Amino acid sequence: MASPEIDALTQALAKLPGLGPRSARRAVLHLIKKREAALVPLLAALERVGRNLATCSTCGNVDTTDPCGICADPRRDARALCVVEEVADLWALDRSRLFPGRFHVLGGRLSALEGIRPEDLSIDALVRRLEEGGIDEVVLAMNATLEGQTTAHYIAERIEGLPVRVTQLAHGLPVGGELDYLDEGTLAQALRARRPVA
Repeated sequence: MASPEIDALTQALAKLPGLGPRSARRAVLHLIKKREAALVPLLAALERVGRNLATCSTCGNVDTTDPCGICADPRRDARALCVVEEVADLWALDRSRLFPGRFHVLGGRLSALEGIRPEDLSIDALVRRLEEGGIDEVVLAMNATLEGQTTAHYIAERIEGLPVRVTQLAHGLPVGGELDYLDEGTLAQALRARRPVA
């Protein structure tokens, strides 16, 4: 049996996404076994992040500075703004290094079932950013779910009168995807978004 402290650490890790009780136990055993190489640096990193954690007042990203590193980067194209549902979506898109602009995190998506209304998201802050000017294009990068597409449609309606071009991420067939393995929603979207062969 483990001590109450080790058991508490295991239970805390088990609450993380992707880790169940068994994976958490393995992680704790690894940290204990590799105390100097793994546990000590992890504790120091957690302490630094916990002490310096901030939410960017401009875009809603989570970083250790405000404004965040993306908003403060002068190399970013300030005329292009990508709107995402969550910070994880921002990080995924930024990791790709394909979008040169800045971001805006909504903090979720509209959902009647979950009771999430427009005022629960940072849509008003988005509209204010666009009204300030300097942004030419808004990329709506919502997830390809019913709630995500409802959110994108709502935002498009809210900003319709503003002088910005509104675009949306393409949805459809993934590269290397085989038709036989795709769900009906993906196939339907791919058919609706078909284009001429060059």
